[in-house]
This record gives sequence, C-alpha cells and structure tokens, in this order.
Amino acid sequence: MNKINSINSAETLSYMIKYYAFLNTNTIMNKILLLSLILFTTLVASAHSTLKGKVTNKKSGEPIANMLIQIEESNISSLTGTDGRYELRGLAAGTYNLRISSIGYKSLHETLTIADNVTDNRDFIVDENPVELSEVTITSRKETSINTISAIDFKTRPYNTTQDLLRLVPGLFIAQHAGGGKAEQIFLRGFDIDHGTDIALNVDGIPVNMVSHAHGQGYSDLHFVIPETVEKINFTKGPYDARNGDFNTAGAVGFQTKNYLRNNMVKFEAGRFNTYRGVGMFNLLNNNDSTNRNHSAYVATEYFQSRGFFNSSQNFNRVNIFAKYTTDLNATTNLMASASAFTSGWDASGQIPERAVSAGLINRFGSIDNTEGGATSRYNANLILTKTLENDAIIKNQIFYTYYKFNLFSNFTFFNADSVNGDQIQQYEGRHILGYNGSYVKTYYIGSIGMKTTAGIGLRDDRIGEIGLDRTLRRSRLSTIRRGNVDETNFNAYLEESFLLSPLLSITVGVRLDHFRFRYQSALTDTLAQPVGKTIANPKFNLYFTPATNVQLYISSGTGFHSNDARVAATQPGLNTLPKAYGADLGTNLKIKQRLFVNAALWYLQLESEFVYVGDEGVIEPSGRSRRYGADFSARYQLYRSLYADFDLTYSHPRFLDEEDGNNLVPLAPVITNTGGLSLRPLKGINAGLRYRYLADRPAIEDNSIVAKGYFIMDAVLNYSTPKYQVGLTAENILNREWNEAQFATESKLRNETEPVTEIHFTPGTPFFIKGTLTYFF
Repeated sequence: MNKINSINSAETLSYMIKYYAFLNTNTIMNKILLLSLILFTTLVASAHSTLKGKVTNKKSGEPIANMLIQIEESNISSLTGTDGRYELRGLAAGTYNLRISSIGYKSLHETLTIADNVTDNRDFIVDENPVELSEVTITSRKETSINTISAIDFKTRPYNTTQDLLRLVPGLFIAQHAGGGKAEQIFLRGFDIDHGTDIALNVDGIPVNMVSHAHGQGYSDLHFVIPETVEKINFTKGPYDARNGDFNTAGAVGFQTKNYLRNNMVKFEAGRFNTYRGVGMFNLLNNNDSTNRNHSAYVATEYFQSRGFFNSSQNFNRVNIFAKYTTDLNATTNLMASASAFTSGWDASGQIPERAVSAGLINRFGSIDNTEGGATSRYNANLILTKTLENDAIIKNQIFYTYYKFNLFSNFTFFNADSVNGDQIQQYEGRHILGYNGSYVKTYYIGSIGMKTTAGIGLRDDRIGEIGLDRTLRRSRLSTIRRGNVDETNFNAYLEESFLLSPLLSITVGVRLDHFRFRYQSALTDTLAQPVGKTIANPKFNLYFTPATNVQLYISSGTGFHSNDARVAATQPGLNTLPKAYGADLGTNLKIKQRLFVNAALWYLQLESEFVYVGDEGVIEPSGRSRRYGADFSARYQLYRSLYADFDLTYSHPRFLDEEDGNNLVPLAPVITNTGGLSLRPLKGINAGLRYRYLADRPAIEDNSIVAKGYFIMDAVLNYSTPKYQVGLTAENILNREWNEAQFATESKLRNETEPVTEIHFTPGTPFFIKGTLTYFF
C-alpha cells in the first residue's frame, strides 16, 4: 500500500470510530464536547503540506477554469476556478506524480517532491489539443458531471448559427415560425417552452429571457449573439442550481463569449433563396506578443439577409455589432467590459391551415395574410470586475444594461373574430433593463473535507414604458385591446455549499430566495394597479458518488419556478404568480474503456401551475398542475483520432394532473426526440459533420384527436481549412423532406367560411438548402 492510500485509510478509519462514538454519546453536552474534540483532532491530523498554483493557456495566456489537477497515486484532486487557481491539501512529504487535464487541452504529467508541512506554489502552462475522449476524467465533483457532454460537443461539432448553439444541449429542439426574425420556439424535457417560459438563458451573465413580454412570458431572442464569438456553453437540466432563478424549471443555458481573439477573420456566406451573410472579427490591440496579453480588445460584426423559401419574400435582415475589452488591472483583479448592438426586420407568411393547402388555395409555402412580420432591436452594455482576495476567495461584481424594442404583426385566426378586416394583431414594447450580479466563491478545507462556498446577490429592474396589443389591418391600427406601463423588479440571493467528503463523494446543498415587485398602469383606463410583492424560496440538493474511476452516480433534487406576467400579478394578486416546479434526477456518467462517454438519467418534474399570460389575446390561459417524468440518454464515442460520433435519445411522459385520463395530455409537449451524427475534426485540413434530428408525433390538443406530425431531417457540413483561409459547404435537409417546423391546433376561419375550424396550422420547415462559405484569417 502506498503512502497516500495508507494515510487516507487511517483517516477514514479514524472518522468512522469518531462518528460511531458521536452517535452513541447520550447527552447534548457530551455530544458538543465530543464534536469539538473531533474537529480539533481532525485539524491537527490534517496538518500536512499544500500544493497550490494557477493554470493558464499557452496561446492566450488566459486562466483555464475546470482544469483537473490530480495525484495519480490516489483520487486526491482539485479543479481550477474561474481564475485558473487550484489547491491540493493534506499531502504528506514525498514524491508525487501529478496529472493536469481537461477536454481540448494536452495533458501534463509532472513529478513533484513535496517537503513536510509547507505550501508549495506551482503554476502550469498547458497547450490546446484536439479532443481526446481518453482524457476525460470522472470525479465526484459537480463540475465534471453533465457539462462534460457540452465541452465535447462544442469542440467537435461544427456550428454557424445561434440555432446550432442551442442544439448543443442534448435533447433540446427548436422551431422557427416567423420569417427567421422571431425568437425560436424551444422544446426540452417534455415542455413546449414556447419562446422561453421554462428555460433560463443568459449570455455573459446578462439574462436573455424577457419578463412580462408583449408576445410571451420569458421571450428569449438569441439573434443578438454572433456565433463565432462564443467560447463556451454551460447547461443544466432541471432546477438544481442555486445560481439560476426565474424560468429555471426544465433547464438553463449560459453562453460565454471569448475574451481573446486568436486571429482576425473575415467570413462571407452565400446560399439559396438569396441568402447572404458576412462576419468580421478584428483585434483592436496587438496581442501577438505574449508579454502583451494581460489585456485584449476586439470587435465583431455580422450582417445577414435572406429572401427566404416562402412564396412571399421574407425580406429578412439582421445587423450585429459586438465589442469586448478585458484587462488585468493587477495580479489579482480583472476587468471585462463589452457592448453590443442588434437590429432586425422581417416579413412573414405566418402559420397556415392544413385545409387551405389540401384544397389548393395555397401551397405549402403560401400565406393567408402576407402582411405579417416585425422588427426588433437590442443594445447591451456589460461590466464585470473579478478580484481574487488574499484568502484566495473570488469576488465578482457585474453591472449590465439593456435597451430593447419589439414590434410584431401576426394573424393566427384569419377572419374568425372579424370577418371584414381580419384578425391581424400588433404586439409592441420598449424597455430598459438595469441589473447587478454579485458573487463570492471560496474554496477551503476543514480537516480533510474540501469545501466550496458560493454566495450571490442580484437585482434586475425592467421598466417597460409602453407595452400593448392592437387590432390591425395590413399593419395599420384599427383599435387597441390593451396598453400600459410595466415596472417589474426582481431581487435575489443564493447560498450554495459543496462538501468534498472524500475523493469518492461530494454533496452540494443550496437555497435561493427571489423577491418580485410587480406594478402595472393601464393607459386605457388611466388606473394604477396596486403594486404587488411576491417572494419564493427554492432549496437545491446534489449528491455525486464515484464508486470506481470510470463511474459517477448522482442524485439531484430541488425546486425552481417561472414567474408570470406583471399584468397578471398586479391585477389578479390571488393567482399563483410564482408557480413552483418540484424536480428530481437519478443519473450516471460512465467512461467505458477509453473512447466512450455515456450520460443517462431518469427524471421527474411537477409544476404547481402552467397558466401563463397570452400576449396574442391579452388574457390568461388557465392551466392546472402538471407532471412530467422521463429518461435521457447521451453517448459520445471517438471512433478514430479525428472522428467522433454522438447520440442523444429522450423520452418524456407529460400529463395534466387535474384532468381526467384521456383528456389530460399536454399539447405540443415532445414525447420522443433523437439526435445524432458524425463529426470529423480536422484531418489534413478537412473537417465535416453529418447530423440528423428526429421528433416523434405528439398531441396537439389534450385528447390527442389532433396530432402534430413528427419529422426526420439530416444536415451536412464540409470544410477545408488552412492557417490562412477556410472554404466550406453547408447543406440543410439533404433528403429534401416535406416537414412542418412549427405546429399548433388553432381555431380559425377563412374568408369564404361560415364556421370556424380547429385543425393543425403550421409553418413549413426548410426545403433543401445549401450555402457556401469563404473565410480569411489574418
């Protein structure tokens, strides 16, 4: 038995004896005295040496987070924080083999000799490397659980749109149904999330979800993100992370943009349907000199336009500008500042009824009302100051500001409400968002137990100067249904504590508190609803156990919530404005041999209420309690050095709890989804991808008498790269399938009909589409 294992075995036996004595001590006072003695002797027994330092990227000089530092003779390990720092405690004097590894980096192996009762500072520089699944290490830490999947996918799968980025979340599906300019409809874990009601999204800590939105609660438009600027994606499934609050029920996704730009780049894309896209990314400082990498600044620009594949031109255009500056003010303080501007406009053919296509009135790409469409814009400013304190704690302060405008014209029911002018509506708003996020993270030890405290506070204030719903005819106002001003404020605080009880077992517990203040003033009645305050607390629990070096088991449970519209909360305070979601996961991460990584989970989620404010009608859509359970399965396999395969399969069983069997299905909730593909990264300059996605049939109404049809689609990407340029082809729907991307069971009436009809209304999915890409690096 080697030295470390002997120490660990002795300590483990000592703890077992002390714990048994503690349980068998009768009086409260004796328990307290014995507990104090245990703590004292533990602290004394752990007075060994400490190894600490920082890990940075060789190319960029940036600190690397979540890098695993592990003693090869044992399971003793540490993960680097956001500042790249690590710490290993409780080391006896001796010689150790140290392994430093992370996905996408070349592993380092160091032999170190540690003296007795000292603190040894060692910094390491690691180089980037193609993804090797043999480098994946499974530990009992929360940070190395499901996000291993996203780290592998992000570095192996080609992507060039924000939709591609969202699809990197296993089991997440999206649908576009308004000319490309409207936010995507999202499906995840048995939820038709609409545009973001049950998934929390953020970019660099700035929330994407719009509360009390003119079109839909949680509306999340990610088109202000330039895909080429994204450095990393983090996602969670279920409401188990205390850092995520409003809308975190089915899951949460965070995008992190690059701090450092490796090369200047100009990209041009051209494809079918008069589709063109240009991207430019430019360093503003000379960072080629490694001594000048303590600060970085770059700007990225994007222009996109497309006629679209519909009979009526979609006239879609989008402009994005993003700038970011990072600098080390000193050895322990980092400042990040960014700003972005986004504007977009489009026409839309809208959702069309099946009967109009069957009767030959229009074809699949036609329209009933071709004057639909919209325009939107978003401007962001973001400032983050990160400081490492003398006790190695990390404190972060973030201030952000967003100015947002939205204007949408839609016609879902045609002539059902107004047989003369039609049922077109306009939804509009303009808002200012001011927010603050603060966090404190400290990693430390009590005896041999590693602990990590994460605490945070946040504030978000939405001032919506005018939000409304009008009846319109060809985009001209006929009447106003609802108009007013909204002021919504959310204050939050959270505390999360992680305990690394042993190299095999860790527990993370947390609690989050959110307080909302809702205020609404109607412009039509000139009345101010009484401001309403609501508070909700949500506990979280995660346990990770590693019985073997290639197996991690985990149990997660907790509650989350999605808020409802301020116009509901302020005018009907008796309703449950902050309905809770109760969830639990039982899962495993497996590394099978050297090239296969598997994640599998059984999950359960119950919501107190699914009612939401319907912006299309200006009313509340009542909906009772619901329950979902299901299974997720994901596998990542490295076939050869540069060839990777991925496979995701999900099953969900969503039901309303307060309805009778047979009439309790959740409309449009996905039941079975499956995605997969092959990725070649890169081989003699060639990188490529072949992918498919499958969404099974699902009920469109509660009794399943109307069904939303499923689909199977395949896409392909082929690129050839050199250090100076890249040329490529992207093909979507290579089988040229006829498929319906967005589907709804809607009651509508055409101009020549006397009675309304309820049936599937759909937006057709993309026919075969191909585009070419030319990128120049300098």
